Amino acid sequence: MTAPKSPQRDAYELILEAIDTHVYKPGDRLVESDLADRFGVSRTPIREALQRLETQSLLTRDGRSLIVSSLDHTQMAELYVVRGELEGLAARLAASHATPEEKHVLRDMLENDRALVADPGALSRANKRFHKQIHLASHNRFLVQQLDLVHRSMALLATTSLAAEGRGEVALAEHEAIVSAIEAGDGDAAAAALREHISRAFVTRLKLDAEAVEGRDGA
Repeated sequence: MTAPKSPQRDAYELILEAIDTHVYKPGDRLVESDLADRFGVSRTPIREALQRLETQSLLTRDGRSLIVSSLDHTQMAELYVVRGELEGLAARLAASHATPEEKHVLRDMLENDRALVADPGALSRANKRFHKQIHLASHNRFLVQQLDLVHRSMALLATTSLAAEGRGEVALAEHEAIVSAIEAGDGDAAAAALREHISRAFVTRLKLDAEAVEGRDGA
């Protein structure tokens, strides 16, 4: 019989998921009592969860309050560099170690995601599942752990690059190149395709941020 999750773990996972799905966005203030009411959890595990998230730099202290952290330009650039290298390694290992079943799942994910191009939110969620499947197919638990940390930090970016016009179709074409290389067992091609995918996503995000700044300045 599986042991139930502890209240602390529940509170942590609930808040983390809320940040990841942008229920709470960068700059939003998190209040213990509000979180306890929202999630139906007592304030003690909420407090412990908030302390844990602060330790992981997902929350920032603002006086006596905690707010969802945000990433400046330099931090975002550093995150994408690390993400590109680690994701590329995952793809390289997946090309060597993925089982036929795992390759089949990746192919099915890619084909199913084509129906989501017009829905950036749904495509973003599917994109996270797709990348997670590549991580798992690497069959390297330490790499998976590090990539989990990287993807938690990605939640601190206020928008998804898939919201940019035309990015969905391009991203799926990039996914096709990644999956094809993994299916062929070509580690070099898989790593290169995934690093290129991350690089293009970063370029798109930089353009979105530049447009947002221009829009504020012109307001």
